[in-house]
Amino acid sequence: MSMPKDKRAQIYRERVKALQPKSKASGMCVRAFFVGGLICCIGQLIRDFGEKALKLTGNDLSTFTCVVLIFLGALTTGLGIYDRIAKFAGAGTSVPITGFANSMTAPAMEYKKEGFISGLGTRLFSIAGPVLTYGVAGSVIVGLLSLIFH
Repeated sequence: MSMPKDKRAQIYRERVKALQPKSKASGMCVRAFFVGGLICCIGQLIRDFGEKALKLTGNDLSTFTCVVLIFLGALTTGLGIYDRIAKFAGAGTSVPITGFANSMTAPAMEYKKEGFISGLGTRLFSIAGPVLTYGVAGSVIVGLLSLIFH
């Protein structure tokens, strides 16, 4: 005698629930929040240093902060630290400006054994090209929209 259809469906649902891996989304969100926040706090410390110790203001202060954060992102990527942080924090490392530095540096690091010019330099510029193209195109579009609607 066969089992009723409802009973088979119930057994199937219970088995799927027991074998299904538990979601780690909430834990990853918390880690991403705190690591992304920590990166932003480091950025604020760099900004405060530029403002108070170096007496920078306005655009100079913003540029200094961005340059230092991009440098730190590229440096930690080159040392292999950024990837370990990204593995732990997920999206928390991809959103800030250091994520941009990581996305530019990481592909180039894969080709460093081919030499600085033919490996590292070539790969870095092949990645930078589309990023810069979309960045410039996006800024032109935003500028035009600002001109039209302002």
